[in-house]
Amino acid sequence: MDIKAVLAGASGSIGNSLMTALLNDDNYTEVLILVRKKISIKHPKLIQLVVDFDRLSDYAAEIKGKVVFCCLGTTKSQTPDLELYRRIDYQYPLDLAWIAQTNGAESYHLVSALGANKNSSIFYTKTKGELESDLKAVPFKSIFIYRPSLLDGKRAQKRFGEGVMNAMMHLINPLLTGSWKKYRSIKVGVVAKAMLRQSLEDKKGVFIYQSDQIQDLGRPL
Repeated sequence: MDIKAVLAGASGSIGNSLMTALLNDDNYTEVLILVRKKISIKHPKLIQLVVDFDRLSDYAAEIKGKVVFCCLGTTKSQTPDLELYRRIDYQYPLDLAWIAQTNGAESYHLVSALGANKNSSIFYTKTKGELESDLKAVPFKSIFIYRPSLLDGKRAQKRFGEGVMNAMMHLINPLLTGSWKKYRSIKVGVVAKAMLRQSLEDKKGVFIYQSDQIQDLGRPL
């Protein structure tokens, strides 16, 4: 295959792992990453487009690819301003979807969150749920939504609380069986691998994967 990808959020843990996987995959001939500032990596297939996400439409002519991956997201500690938080977690991904689809993109892969629900009373899960709901109005051939649980992997910014939780989850994970499996922590690389593999599937429609399903999709072949 000869596929061009668009990736937003390459500086994050999942996005960075996914970028590496895409660059190493022979099916992808070009990987366009949207960044606020250039990252220190060079690769013959990599193109870096520095953008102001608040004015994403200004770069619309350059945002072209068959497959779009959105790994954008923030946390309350990083972004205490709820208005800015919503722009990052809701508006930017949705703006990207409309621009890319208008330019001919066929599929969109979104990293959402476990428990995403537009009717939630929790701001974080409500915002993710609203994004999922509104994303379905964009006429892509296929939309893939991934809802990972607690992420297990290195982050650009260390989060003490997550480190403690991951240490606990390593002990608790084996106890979470049946309908509780989706609450097991999941490695960043597994999420990235699942996204890559699903991007190579010829599917039509909207597909939502809970964390345990992502685990199965990203397991070694």
